[in-house]
Amino acid sequence: MQIDIWSDVACPWCFIGKRRFEAALVTWEHRDEVEVTWHSFQLDPSLPQRYDGTEVEYLSTRKGMPVEQVRQMIEHVAEQAAGEGLRYDFDRLVVANSLRAHQLLHLAKAHGRGDAVKEALLSAHFERGIDIGDVDALAALGAEAGLDEHEVREALGDERFLPAVRADIAQARELGVNGVPFFVFDMRLGLSGAQPAQVFTQALEQARALELEGATAER
Repeated sequence: MQIDIWSDVACPWCFIGKRRFEAALVTWEHRDEVEVTWHSFQLDPSLPQRYDGTEVEYLSTRKGMPVEQVRQMIEHVAEQAAGEGLRYDFDRLVVANSLRAHQLLHLAKAHGRGDAVKEALLSAHFERGIDIGDVDALAALGAEAGLDEHEVREALGDERFLPAVRADIAQARELGVNGVPFFVFDMRLGLSGAQPAQVFTQALEQARALELEGATAER
């Protein structure tokens, strides 16, 4: 079974959704049949390479919400993350454009390290206060995840994976995806949001049933 996941490195619910999906997958009896592919999506492509302000200030401005309301919102998100074993630190978070991080992710996918680098990028952004728009930081993260640092710098410099990032975003638009995380099971079934693990399990079962029905119909 092919599972395609559209996600943004700068999306707090995407890390939570990743954990909940993994919790469902690890207990699913047919997990060895599953192949996961991460796809790029940008919630705010207009962001500068690095935003000169805090996450609270950025969200307050972008969403037109009072600062105190934003604080309450991110406290709720942090609590949800903690429930999945994640330690979000919004005070340290560096608000930055995720485009370079997505290019690194595509390089990682080319080397079979997509999930490892996705994990590293999400943790770097939400838990470690690392600037995901900075080439030096991304080169170090790539190296930590098993990529060649020199190749990372070259790929980010010539933007060879930028077309792949844009293709992912275009495909999401064609599928009607306007928010992430978004999970697509065998291009038959879509599931939006950081759903509870049991909802992912139900989706896996439903997608497998549809797959088996399709195989039977083809005979």
